[in-house]
Amino acid sequence: MANILLLYISTTGNTEMMAEAIAGYLEYKEHDVEIRTFDFDPIDVDELSDYDAVFIGTHSSDDGEVPFEAEDFYDELDDADLGTTTFAVFGSGDTAYDEFCLSVDLMGDKLKFLGAKLAPVRFKVDLTPSNEDIEQLEQFAEAAIQIAANENKDS
Repeated sequence: MANILLLYISTTGNTEMMAEAIAGYLEYKEHDVEIRTFDFDPIDVDELSDYDAVFIGTHSSDDGEVPFEAEDFYDELDDADLGTTTFAVFGSGDTAYDEFCLSVDLMGDKLKFLGAKLAPVRFKVDLTPSNEDIEQLEQFAEAAIQIAANENKDS
């Protein structure tokens, strides 16, 4: 059983639907899941290493930048001890914009640059997640948890 943080920001509800699907799957698999939102339950980056896995969800709007509510977290990652925590990034966007889900890539790129252990896929959805997207989100969550479990076994 893993100790998991699910941290996200959602404006239209699409990324929230994704976060709920991930949380539901992980809870079904009997993992401890703490859900926080960037706008109401921000987390101190020093707490990230307390978790086996951290799922970070963000939406992208027209310019694709990291949403305002997540900017401080994004900047503070530079000073974080990421330890052996596994990170997985996901989010929603709109392919009508020039940069599709750029905020997901920015978050993933920053974590990679800082040497974080990352799930190999950055899960992106165009607008509202479909039933197929939800099934794939469950696979995405399972893959991240397997990476975390293998790290804990090796430690």
